Amino acid sequence: QVQLVESGGGLVQPGGSLRLSCAASGRISDINAMVWYRQAPGKQRELVASIRSGGSTAYADSVKGRFTISRDNAKNTVYLQMNSLKSEDTAVYYCQIAVAGLISYWGQGTQVTVSS
Repeated sequence: QVQLVESGGGLVQPGGSLRLSCAASGRISDINAMVWYRQAPGKQRELVASIRSGGSTAYADSVKGRFTISRDNAKNTVYLQMNSLKSEDTAVYYCQIAVAGLISYWGQGTQVTVSS
């Protein structure tokens, strides 16, 4: 059984940084992409950043230049380095791993609050 465990969320002041981690446990193979989403109160879940098996990355316009996604294939872990955080980055952040066969696994979410 595959489980994704996220960590690294918390309370940070505007302009600060956080690093989120998402580690996959269990048998997992043929990973196509690892993705971070977020959902703010009253808003729809939105894609924040993705990294494909070949290493290509993509970002939402709102986080370009501030967030960086990376992965450690040996550990089946994906990271999200978040710098220059703004109040509008406040949300629950979820990781997703998409594998062959259109199968996706989701983490439980980690709260990020940006506030002074």
